[in-house]
Amino acid sequence: MQALTVAPQEPDSLRVEDLPDPSPGPGELLVEGVALGVCGTDREIAAGDYGWAPPDRERLVLGHESLGRVRHAPPDSGFAPGDLVTGVVRRPDPVPCGACAHGQFDMCRNGRYTERGIKERDGYGSTLWTVEADYAVRVDASLARVGALMEPTTVVAKAWDQVMAVGGRAWFAPRAVLVTGAGPIGLLAALLGRQRGLQVHVLDRVTGGRKPELVRSLGGTYHSGSVSDVLREVRPDVVIEATGAPSVAFDAMIGLEAYGVLCLTGVSPTGRTLRVDAGAINRELVLENSVVVGSVNAGKRHYEDAARALVAADAGWLDALITRRVPLARFREAFERQPDGVKTVLELG
Repeated sequence: MQALTVAPQEPDSLRVEDLPDPSPGPGELLVEGVALGVCGTDREIAAGDYGWAPPDRERLVLGHESLGRVRHAPPDSGFAPGDLVTGVVRRPDPVPCGACAHGQFDMCRNGRYTERGIKERDGYGSTLWTVEADYAVRVDASLARVGALMEPTTVVAKAWDQVMAVGGRAWFAPRAVLVTGAGPIGLLAALLGRQRGLQVHVLDRVTGGRKPELVRSLGGTYHSGSVSDVLREVRPDVVIEATGAPSVAFDAMIGLEAYGVLCLTGVSPTGRTLRVDAGAINRELVLENSVVVGSVNAGKRHYEDAARALVAADAGWLDALITRRVPLARFREAFERQPDGVKTVLELG
């Protein structure tokens, strides 16, 4: 098989290499890789910023946004040859914390989890891969062109799950959501907000290209002003922050409505200093019963939620989200950033 591999924490080590075909173990599916989404995490691992190879190995098979077609499935697995599937990214730690022991490995408490394509487990960036049937999720056949969007959709499915859980501590009937950032996570968060019947507003610096049209075609409103101005205009009950920009996150905190929920999904770079009015932020959060919650990764039920959300979405809108499709032989192009692009997918099959 061909696989996209990297020597973690070693810059410019990305390459495609020939590796032995995998053999499925008991209870595992053998899957032909169809497509692989490329995200900021993959680019950071490829740049040498972080990532961890499997024990006793120097290289890691990259890729966690998977789409594949089952070649072989155990008789009692619930899968059959020809099924489209995606693989869950995270696995619980070997000596489970309380959350992992209860199947909530996306909420691992001790950090000993592993992740396909990121942390100590080979990813899905290969023409053949295996996955435990319990960690595979069926993808509807209608999503064959866009199924690589499954994993980022699980991230926002979990974010919405957290928002509704926090809001549900008292009467909660959200009317409007503001999503900051119109990348794949932000746009998919907007999609799920629209599916919930909310007024959807999306804020991004980009004023042209595909992003504004994608928001408008959802029935949402696109903004390119300051966070503070948009918050005053929209007065959303929910804010989903998907830029990772510290200034955006703090502006959103201080501008929350009473009983507002801010869900942070963007990971900020470290080493930057901001001057903020910490007292004002604390005062607003306390006096307005507002909440700021972080959300990362996803559990298996979020994959199932994502599968339903994508089936319910307009297929043309999802297809338009993928602005670049690159064959595996030209993999380096997939890691080049496009200022006006949204989502890049590597085609494996």
